[in-house]
Amino acid sequence: MTVLTVYVFLYGRAYLAFSGLDSGIAREAKMSGNISLTAALNAQFLVQIGIFTAVPMIMGFILELGLLKAVFSFITMQLQLCSVFFTFSLGTRTHYFGRTILHGGAKYKATGRGFVVRHIKFAENYRLYSRSHFVKALEVALLLIVFIAYGYSDGGAISYVLITISSWFLVLSWLFAPYIFNPSGFEWQKTVEDFDDWTSWLLYKGGVGVKGENSWESWWEEEQSHIKTLRGRILETILSLRFFLFQYGIVYKLHLTGKDTSIALYGFSWVVLVGLVMIFKIFTFSAKKSINFQLLLRFIQGITAIGLIAALSLVVFFTDLSIPDLFASILAFIPTGWAILSLAITWKWIIKYLGLWDSVREFARLYDAGMGLVIFTPVVVMSWFPFISTFQSRLLFNQAFSRGLEISIILAGNKANVQG
Repeated sequence: MTVLTVYVFLYGRAYLAFSGLDSGIAREAKMSGNISLTAALNAQFLVQIGIFTAVPMIMGFILELGLLKAVFSFITMQLQLCSVFFTFSLGTRTHYFGRTILHGGAKYKATGRGFVVRHIKFAENYRLYSRSHFVKALEVALLLIVFIAYGYSDGGAISYVLITISSWFLVLSWLFAPYIFNPSGFEWQKTVEDFDDWTSWLLYKGGVGVKGENSWESWWEEEQSHIKTLRGRILETILSLRFFLFQYGIVYKLHLTGKDTSIALYGFSWVVLVGLVMIFKIFTFSAKKSINFQLLLRFIQGITAIGLIAALSLVVFFTDLSIPDLFASILAFIPTGWAILSLAITWKWIIKYLGLWDSVREFARLYDAGMGLVIFTPVVVMSWFPFISTFQSRLLFNQAFSRGLEISIILAGNKANVQG
């Protein structure tokens, strides 16, 4: 219910930001001196998502342990990042409950638990949590960015932080919890090996008998196996339509469009999107399939790149299109592309009949590569500092450190037992 509340409020707030209703209501409340309405608008995230979800746990601690012990226990849990782990596990339950409701077919899935000291590779974590956590976390992050870019906040940056801190905590927990609780997750040599393993997995071609743990293509096909029924396809289609909200709202917020609200403007944004897809196809066209035209292909790709840079420069120079508009366009088209990709996967048999499935697969590979880089980049940065790896080891194995557990003591104890 907590995750569902986050989605409802964030999409509601995005709609208010795009339509301008939030700024209108807030200004009207400020002009009329309605302090209660202004406080309700600014505190809805903090109260309804942040505080209320923690109150039952705090009250339970107070009743069981008393006030002082409850406060000490609560602080200790936060230092051990228990809230991060709980938020992440909540996302796991939410994802599979939702998938079962939409498509049915509930079944037990082995978690593959091993020794706690075993380092799990980046690619394995990505396979396990990509669709259940990473995609949803990035969606929430996009909504929060839309809110800060187009929403209205009377208190400025401080008000924004207080309003959205719990949602950003959810985003960071869903994106990085598997790596925070992964032994040697921020060790530089392990990070380098993980990157090589991930790129090999991402670029390896699938085929008959190739498992998902060895090839991105096989894993990607396995991730679609739950979409089987007509009811599930219809529900997935309806849910995928929410991503078009980004494009529709941002297009009319560009400086280039001014106050123009005609539907033709939205249609023109689709023309631009189709052009971007064609450019993507040109740059990803496989030269191996046309070995006799490799030189021509490289020439076309070079001309396209130069033409694209020149066109963007001319548009920025001769029109009202600004540099922030370019970033806003990216913010609009990335969710739209994901919506098209989701619809193509949902209606896979139609796409295959049209002969577009290979293009959809390469499009999906690009999205997974982008998501992986977004997650992997902070891991690389933190791995660069040795003290972070030391701090992580202390965090994960705090019981062993506090008791002075050493392997030499264990071996000495075993030897004594054998002699006795």
